[in-house]
Amino acid sequence: MRKQLDPRLPTLINNCALTNQRSLVILVGDKSRDQVVNLHFLLSQARVSSRPNVLWCYKKDLGFTSHRKKREAKIKREVKQGRRETNEQSPFELFVTLTDIRYCYYKETQKVLGQTFGMLVLQDFEALTPNLWARTVETVQGGGMVVVLLKTMRSLRQLYTMTMDVHARYRTSSSGAPVSRFNERFILSLGSCPTTLVLDDELNVLPISSAKDITALDPSSIPSTSSVQLQSLKDSISDESESVREVVEVCKTADQARGLLAILPHLEKHELNHTISLTSARGRGKSSLLGLSLALALHFGFTNIFVTSPHPSNLKSLFEFLFKGLDKLGWEEHLDYDIRVALPQPGEEREGAGKDIVRVDLKRKGRQTIQYIHPRDAHTLSQAELLMVDEAAAIPLPMVKALLGPYLVILSSTINGYEGTGRSLSLKLIAQLRESSRLSTLPAAADGKGKAAVSAVGASGRKLHEVTLDAPIRYALNDPVEAYLSRLLVLNPPAPSTTSGTPHPSQCSLYCISRDTLFSFHPVAEKFLEKCWSLYVAAHYKNAPDDLMLLSDAPAQRLFVLCKDIQENATTLPEPLCVIQVALEGRISRESVMEGLRGGIRGGGDLIPWLISQQYQDDGFGSLSGARVVRIATHPDYNSMGYGARALELLRAFYGGELLNLEEAAKEEPLEINRDVDEIDASASLQTDKPALRPITALPPLLRKLTSLTPETLEYLGVSYGLTAPLLKFWKRAGYVPLYIRQTENELTGECTCVMLKTLREDGQEWLAEFAQDYRKRFLSLLSFKFREFPSIMSLSLLEAVNAGTAASKVKPRELDSQELPLHLTPFDIKRLESYASNMLDYHVVLDLIPVLAQLYFLHRVSVIGRLSGVQASILLSIGLQRKTVEDIESELTIPVNQILALFIKVVRKMCTHFQNLQKAEIGATIPEEPVMPSRNAGNGPNASDWKPMEKTVDEELDEAAVQDEETQRRKEQQRQIIDSLDLSKYAINDAAQDWSTAEKQVKTLAQKGNKNGLSTLVSVKSTESGKKRKAEDDAKADGERKKKTGKKLKTS
Repeated sequence: MRKQLDPRLPTLINNCALTNQRSLVILVGDKSRDQVVNLHFLLSQARVSSRPNVLWCYKKDLGFTSHRKKREAKIKREVKQGRRETNEQSPFELFVTLTDIRYCYYKETQKVLGQTFGMLVLQDFEALTPNLWARTVETVQGGGMVVVLLKTMRSLRQLYTMTMDVHARYRTSSSGAPVSRFNERFILSLGSCPTTLVLDDELNVLPISSAKDITALDPSSIPSTSSVQLQSLKDSISDESESVREVVEVCKTADQARGLLAILPHLEKHELNHTISLTSARGRGKSSLLGLSLALALHFGFTNIFVTSPHPSNLKSLFEFLFKGLDKLGWEEHLDYDIRVALPQPGEEREGAGKDIVRVDLKRKGRQTIQYIHPRDAHTLSQAELLMVDEAAAIPLPMVKALLGPYLVILSSTINGYEGTGRSLSLKLIAQLRESSRLSTLPAAADGKGKAAVSAVGASGRKLHEVTLDAPIRYALNDPVEAYLSRLLVLNPPAPSTTSGTPHPSQCSLYCISRDTLFSFHPVAEKFLEKCWSLYVAAHYKNAPDDLMLLSDAPAQRLFVLCKDIQENATTLPEPLCVIQVALEGRISRESVMEGLRGGIRGGGDLIPWLISQQYQDDGFGSLSGARVVRIATHPDYNSMGYGARALELLRAFYGGELLNLEEAAKEEPLEINRDVDEIDASASLQTDKPALRPITALPPLLRKLTSLTPETLEYLGVSYGLTAPLLKFWKRAGYVPLYIRQTENELTGECTCVMLKTLREDGQEWLAEFAQDYRKRFLSLLSFKFREFPSIMSLSLLEAVNAGTAASKVKPRELDSQELPLHLTPFDIKRLESYASNMLDYHVVLDLIPVLAQLYFLHRVSVIGRLSGVQASILLSIGLQRKTVEDIESELTIPVNQILALFIKVVRKMCTHFQNLQKAEIGATIPEEPVMPSRNAGNGPNASDWKPMEKTVDEELDEAAVQDEETQRRKEQQRQIIDSLDLSKYAINDAAQDWSTAEKQVKTLAQKGNKNGLSTLVSVKSTESGKKRKAEDDAKADGERKKKTGKKLKTS
């Protein structure tokens, strides 16, 4: 049956085609799929070009077959069964057959990025998420249409209670059911989009439609489009720059062409030490502009060019337009350049894996190279002439700073879009570069203050040139659908304001935000939501639109804001200074924890309970209730002013029950509204029922004092964040204890996740101390693995935080004693240490012993030596636990090597002294103690009766000893005289060599034979004295005879 079409529908389609804007159509009804055919026909009539192609996204079941052969087989089967005429075909079947349709699962929508469609169909509304909304709607070109299919319902308010698929991830073991606040806000916001029509499955316009009063536009009133401006820009390029004109021909918008011409002078002049910042929203053509700039850089003679992004797949558009630019310049693949792709990584199942371009070698103008590097590999840029950074907002800020060097750098950053928003780059790095560029243009001050200021911003005096793209590639500027999605998903919140001043933290209070009021779509609530979300965007690297749905619908989420104290007569909302998002966790049954530990699986949600239970294999921790700080965002202009610490302290006091006022709590209304009364009248219909804002009186206050709220009973507060030195300092100062650090880095931030806990009750200090003691031992062992990359100062700070958590432990570390010392160090090891401590050896000789010393010190086993200084502890940790070289420590601590070794030897000397004392004490214990005589002054003591007077005086004892000594000397003299009077010469032994040698041979012979016959080994030797006596007698006789002869001669004469 034919029916007259509502003229407002074709009017909307024609107006959008004239203005190059997109339209949004919501079809309600089970037969709404059949009306897609009519909408596509109207869209085709309004377009001058060919039939628009279609992107059809769904969850799992399409509801019809998209396969041509299967569809033909089904028709033949129905004709054979008599249910269809031979030549009969439904309009929908003809539409599916003749139209270029791309079917895509919601989970695979990443594949359609960069493509353009004339019509988008979204079915299975329950599977939609904010990320999917922004990702798919972006692919629709100007003049196109977005169609959303809904099932039959009596009122759109039924979506307020619809359970979305994503809600399954929001449920935890102790939380309630999710609340569809996001759907309510979505329905209420439809009226704010001027190109939106809500229709039933008969194309009747429903009252909620914002375009119900639309009128046709006059084509002559439409201003000139961007194509006219683009053509005038191309014509303005001189004939001398024919190559540049050819590349500019590739640009899609005048804004993109102006951006390329702004980069052109810096490429021509080869300006080094310059930075070009290219920022815009999503879909403005930044990546394609980088590719065209890359082609011009090759044309102007750049040789060493590097490109980087979080992943090589992010550079697909860049290389696509690079090759388009090279084609315009007349370069040919294989002849003038070669392309190299990356090999697929093990376990990588992503579509296109192994096809990502990582290098282009060019040879037309000599050797030229375009090389992809990971953002962490900044050390490879020593020979770079040009560096292009795509999606710089998704790279951690310290990494981007490290990439800057003495070469031309082009930074491309998306400040909002489906993949998330992050303004750390624009708010911090670009602000520093802007200040550095300003200071570098000033004349140098006589005292060098200007130079110091330039180095203070860390940019080395680089000059900054900013380029911004505003015009979208696919559709017109200020597109209503884009503006609507930006408001709905808060993709482009305003910059945080500073109109409220900086009150002292003690003058600020923490308030709990009612999520029912915050997401009610009231103008005041929307304004406050934008202010809070702007703090998120300014403080974090990435904020995905899905985070908004998590905050609105998840039952375990809580939102707090720190503001200046609100006066009772205040008429305006305060400026948020700090926002805290908290997730309630825990209360998991012991059976669930045991089952998860046995199977090695983790349940959804409850990050900290499952993580701690697995890491420590403890089945009791999951039953504790706690709260995890999901995010804490402070106003970027008010960092390090104490607002974050004040907010955390008030949050701890609130959950600790210190702020509760029972009188105020009894008077206040509940924080959430009762949704059970939102029943829809049975007589309601789509034509009569119009969703409207809830009355402001029916909503709870937007901000509630913590004194009027009864807090949940919690045992601990926790946090999980990317480990950096400033964040560690913040959480350590707040009293949190680290219990887990992930050993693999986060792909987005390049940081290791750290989990820290703080107990809220005194009885929880003991279990926290046990976990901290265990983790201290584990962390010390892991310092030589992945944690070796940590700065030693940050590692020491982590150890201090862990030690603070072990203070409440009843079991203290046992002091090292002499019995245990040999288990760690042998006597040879101690000798080596002593020699090194005495400057007799090089430190390499004792390097193998330093890990043992470091373990003993940091485990508090040698606390007798006292506490080392910060530098000494850092050196000991770096050498002993992180296995760093002295040169590494020199570059890290900026201390000369000789000073490092001087401080290091002092540490070893302290250790050696302690070990020597232990050994001396052990030896001293084996020596019997000298009996201790009682003191003479103890006359009044208990043993006073044992004292007796001496019989002799000291002088009498000395005189007696002298007399005894004289008598002894006299006896010795008498004995000496008696011995001297004896004749002992007859006992003398002949020392003739022959006699002695004969005697020795005799004794030796007897010894060799074993002396079996019992012969004596005694020998006799002739005495020399008898020989002398006989000889003397012979001499006397000879003298007597001689005298007789002489006397006879004399007489004769």
